[in-house]
Amino acid sequence: MDKPKVICLTPIKNESWILKKFLETTSFWADYIIIADQNSNDGSVEIAKMFPKVILINNSSSSFNEPERQKILIEEARKINGKKILIALDADESLTADSVGSLEWDIIKNLEIGTVIKFDWVNLLPQKNKYWLAPDKMSFGFVDDGSEHTGSVIHSPRVPIPKNSKEYFPKSIKVMHFQYADWERMKSKHRWYQCWEHINNPERSIIGIYRQYHHMYSIKKNKFKFIPDEWLEYYKKNGVNYGGIVSESFYYWDCEVITMLNKFGLNFFSKIDIWDVDWKDIAKKCGYNTIFIKNPRKKSEIIIFWWLKNTQYYSNSIIIKIIDRLLKILFKL
Repeated sequence: MDKPKVICLTPIKNESWILKKFLETTSFWADYIIIADQNSNDGSVEIAKMFPKVILINNSSSSFNEPERQKILIEEARKINGKKILIALDADESLTADSVGSLEWDIIKNLEIGTVIKFDWVNLLPQKNKYWLAPDKMSFGFVDDGSEHTGSVIHSPRVPIPKNSKEYFPKSIKVMHFQYADWERMKSKHRWYQCWEHINNPERSIIGIYRQYHHMYSIKKNKFKFIPDEWLEYYKKNGVNYGGIVSESFYYWDCEVITMLNKFGLNFFSKIDIWDVDWKDIAKKCGYNTIFIKNPRKKSEIIIFWWLKNTQYYSNSIIIKIIDRLLKILFKL
């Protein structure tokens, strides 16, 4: 029986800040790394071409649509003959270093086709040497049986999840998430997410959007744990160090928000939590020389968002949830 081919599926758009590290670590365990690039202009494509295991494909879509990009990744993977194990990771993620050559890795390679592989998802803060564990295991892997992939436009499953499929839950192998290693980049991305939600899911409450995209401020202190050495040691020994990630002066997500502000108007976003940065300065960095941007918030909105910010840590308490519900009714939030 032929050994299964392990194929990593990764969509990218302007991921040069971390892509080289991602491809270096992924090359240790993947037979193929399929990269679907969506109009990057930061050198990401050139980085991807440096790695022999990469199959680079083009995602020419101008819109954000997760099922669409996963479909083209899965279709490309299915061009490869033989049994396939699909591992779907973003560029800011990596399997823990102790996965290489582990017993669980051998188990994964011998799973039945149609099995969904659910990993712990750990959010790392390398500069603090700590992490927190996401509450739910995530379906990052699938032993491919040709099932159709379906999903939602945003925060979609990345692999097919057939009905009544078998599941495997690795205990030691985890997926490390480095989004929070660059806190300013994360905030920029979450500003974009909030605007996207407000445009595309107008039925969602303003408070619901705020609470979701500020969840990192509600993590209890006892949930932060020290990063085990074995999660990164093998990578470090082989010259890959995830430390030293440097924040940039601005991010492409903010340029896309500027485009949204131009299209929908400032008042449309007055109740969205994006007014913590100097948009006039960002607009200049994005190439806009004559754009007019002024914070459109009313005093009542300023007070409400002061409340949301200062209660996020306690947002799961019953009292805060009751007050949130009242605010939604009284101020149409």
